[in-house]
Parts: sequence; structure tokens; C-alpha cells
Amino acid sequence: MIKGLHHNAYRCRDSEETRGFYEDFLGLRLVSAFEIDEGRGLHSFFEMDDGSCLAFFEVPGKPFDFKRQDTLDLHIALGVDPGVFDSMLDKARNDGVEVRGPVDHGFCRSIYMRDPNGYVVELATSTGVQQEIMDPSVSKPREALARWQAAKPGQPAAA
Repeated sequence: MIKGLHHNAYRCRDSEETRGFYEDFLGLRLVSAFEIDEGRGLHSFFEMDDGSCLAFFEVPGKPFDFKRQDTLDLHIALGVDPGVFDSMLDKARNDGVEVRGPVDHGFCRSIYMRDPNGYVVELATSTGVQQEIMDPSVSKPREALARWQAAKPGQPAAA
């Protein structure tokens, strides 16, 4: 049985710049950093309250297409309490970090910002109905998926 997320790993342009955002700005604790592939890169880990981590690889000289991500393509969504949400929104604005939102998604409120690598980081806080959205007996995800598959744009009509 899968117990939970151990870590998600992403490439980064500069480990120290990335550390500044994730540790100094977001408050995630840097728990490990070690060289990989005989010194060709650095792998760093930032821990969240549940023990899972966001990890980054800096690999100078190895091409990687860093591009500004669209939130529908790739984003890192982190859950926070309402008080943390409000303080991080204020902190982002005060620190001159470009922030989009708050956006009310119904089941959560979100703010979006970019890390130094161009990844979109979402901070999300529950509106109190998240359990309903995440309860399959209420949200009926298989039925929603079947409706989507049958009606999705660009699909050939069923015979």
C-alpha cells in the first residue's frame, strides 16, 4: 500500500536561489542536500509538516528547458491553514512577489506565485467543503470521468 508522498523532484537553475524561496520565503525546512553523479549536480530537499518533501536537482551543463509554466500545465499545490494563507498573501505582496489571487475554487481558496525556476506554486486553504469534494461517495469521480470522456472536445461522436 502506498503510504504517501515521499518527495516530488524538479530541476532548478540555482540551488541557493531555490533555497531562498522555499526556505526563507515559504518557510519549508531544508533537510538535506547532497552531490549526485560524482559531483555533477546537487539534490536538495525541503520538508513539509507531514514529512514529505519538495526536492530539486541543480545540474549545471545539462540542458533543461526552463519555461514559465501555466497553472493548467504544471503547478505545485501546497495546503495551508487560513491564517497562514492570509499571512503569505501579505508577505508576497510586501516582498514584491508577483501573486495571482486569491481565487475562490469553491472547495478551496488559492493564491499563485512563481518560484525562481518559473514553476507555479499554489497555496491553497480549505473553505470547509473540501471533504465533500474529496469524498468519492459525494463527488462521484468515476461518473464525472465517464461524462468527460464521452463529451470531451475533439472526441469523435459515439456510433
